[in-house]
Amino acid sequence: MATLLHLSPVFLVMSMLMVLRRPPVQAAMAGAALVALLWLVDAWMATGAAASGAALAAARDTGVLFLSTAFVIVPGLGFVILIERMGVNQALSRWVRSLGLGPADQVVFIVLGLAPLLEAMTGFGVSLIATVPLLLSLFERRAALRMALAGMAIMPWGTLGLATVIGASLAHVDAAALAAVSSLTSTPVFLVLGALSLHLAGERGARAWLLLGGFGLLFVGVLHGISRWLGPEVAGVGAGFAVALGMLVRAQRMRGRAQAAPGWPRQAWPYLALALAIVLLKLLALGTQWDQRWIVQGAQVAWKPLASPGVALTLVLGLLLVRGAGNGIPLASALTARAKRPLLTIFFFLAMSQMMVKAGFLSGLVQLLAELAPAALAPIVAAFGALAGYMTGSNVGGNAIFMPAIALLPESSRLLLAAVHNSATGHAALGSLSIVMLVLGLARTNAQEEGELVRFGFALACLNAAAVALAALVLAGLGVF
Repeated sequence: MATLLHLSPVFLVMSMLMVLRRPPVQAAMAGAALVALLWLVDAWMATGAAASGAALAAARDTGVLFLSTAFVIVPGLGFVILIERMGVNQALSRWVRSLGLGPADQVVFIVLGLAPLLEAMTGFGVSLIATVPLLLSLFERRAALRMALAGMAIMPWGTLGLATVIGASLAHVDAAALAAVSSLTSTPVFLVLGALSLHLAGERGARAWLLLGGFGLLFVGVLHGISRWLGPEVAGVGAGFAVALGMLVRAQRMRGRAQAAPGWPRQAWPYLALALAIVLLKLLALGTQWDQRWIVQGAQVAWKPLASPGVALTLVLGLLLVRGAGNGIPLASALTARAKRPLLTIFFFLAMSQMMVKAGFLSGLVQLLAELAPAALAPIVAAFGALAGYMTGSNVGGNAIFMPAIALLPESSRLLLAAVHNSATGHAALGSLSIVMLVLGLARTNAQEEGELVRFGFALACLNAAAVALAALVLAGLGVF
């Protein structure tokens, strides 16, 4: 009974989001308020943790985690606002159409290359601004909308791996290790969604499947390698870039030497500048360890501001402003309007999770999980992660809800289960209602299309969770973990 009472904030959030259809920020505030109330009652009845010290620890860790999130989201959204004004993604769409690729090549290039590359660099569904109009111009409308959603759900490393970094802090595991293992638990999702996109495009021959298999392995290999050696911040960027570059080389060979490939659109230089800044700062950190000079320490989590991708985003944002990209628009007010809701939502989800951990509310759930057989544990964690990601529409918010419970599990299984949760949350969040609504808005759909795409997004979340759970069972069965 006590376990159910202590988990009631999670049930409240689920009910507000799924039944009452309230905005995520309202659900997060209500969940945090209920946790605080239950904690006060526990302390008053002298059955809970030592309230004063635990409350201070919860406040410190919430503050550190929120600062690490805000330092990426705020300059990231500023970057998004400016590139939208510059028409960068529209220029990219025109460039892809000019490449002269065949249908199967176009699918692989967009779904495993361009969409993951753009989403990994920025997050916030920005890749859809380029891919939705592009896919609509290349394929039948119904198939194009579904391919756009499938391409989004492929890349849970959005916003330069922010959710993985935050998830690693919450689960008390190494961020690079979590990213590397997550690339393995997500492998079936990459291949299944790629195959689904080919099917939707009507490409079902052996050549199309071989093409997907080759570039799918390239995607996973680069994602895993960069995650392991450099960390999650540049892993998604590198994987998407590798597929895009490989496809461009293939296109040039098919075109022949006599015909030159169209050059990278000049308007899209901010993406190149951001990629260069990320790589150079990462190499500088590896060579000099300068990112170790400033550490913000919480009670149980720590943040290295100089290692954050927010540094690269801030530098490129400043470069754009110096070059006049922000002239004529009230950037501060536009940024406030765009950032306020996601920041408030993430803050209250983080506060809710940290209070639940520090008050011991998750101990009952952890005890129940610990009593399960290993074969049952991975599917349940995948289901929890997918539910949290789909509910919140955010891989950071989804990790904030259940990832702290993973930290309390035995160390021998913690990394694999954290990766299962991280993958399931990320893939489900990118097929959630908020992403579906963005696709619908960009495509100017009707009511029938809206209902169909919402159901398709939910089916994707379920399919992705099952694929992640299956990957975890295979890895555990092979003795990898």
